[in-house]
Amino acid sequence: MSAIIETHGLGKEFVRGQFRIESLLNIDTTIEKGEFVALMGPSGSGKSTLLHVIAAMDRPTSGQIHVLGKDLGHLSDRELAAWRNQHVGFVFQSFNLIPVLTALENVEIPLRLTNLSRSERRQHAATALNLVGLQDRTDHYPRQLSGGQEQRVSIARAIATDPDLILADEPTGNLDAASAKDALRLLEKLNRDFGKTIVMVTHDSHAARYASKVRHLEKGVLLPEGTLPDEWGDSSDTTEGTWLHSSRG
Repeated sequence: MSAIIETHGLGKEFVRGQFRIESLLNIDTTIEKGEFVALMGPSGSGKSTLLHVIAAMDRPTSGQIHVLGKDLGHLSDRELAAWRNQHVGFVFQSFNLIPVLTALENVEIPLRLTNLSRSERRQHAATALNLVGLQDRTDHYPRQLSGGQEQRVSIARAIATDPDLILADEPTGNLDAASAKDALRLLEKLNRDFGKTIVMVTHDSHAARYASKVRHLEKGVLLPEGTLPDEWGDSSDTTEGTWLHSSRG
């Protein structure tokens, strides 16, 4: 296998009023091509922040990150957007479907940034929907779909451009148990049968069992493999990261 994600001394800091929040602290990790990695940890551990940095949706404050051999720190915002659309598929907890578009039209969205013709885009979108078992729902709007079906449309949209990397942020968080299992089996299939590299953030230990590797974060620190966080309780603070001293010094 070859490394698809490499980070060295990766850090991310946010400023909230008078305070600085260190969300990621000196992250050194490697994720190999074809792995299915689950990132776990209590609320505020930095796992979603790490996922967003990997997706080039946010920039690190310090350190380096290479994805698919590309140093993301050297790309402009425009270059990052083009790179992300070509190489990364993102699955959201809240589905993020556009209500006035059909399932096919929602899946087609990332393909609009490619050089494909309209008929080619439609064909690719239909193929993605067929892969997730929704070939009979192409003309349905999100309001006409169940939560599980909406998430499958979201997964179809994520794979429509045939990305190298699939990132999923709590993909089962808004689903019932049966729909969650269907979504996880679909991600497992994409990893096993199509060789997709997947990184998934989850609170759910049952969901993490579908991954080939589980890594835990605590207070912005990526723990050694096999190490569990000291605390698993949910925090009332929904901001990921560790509160530091006032930014006024």
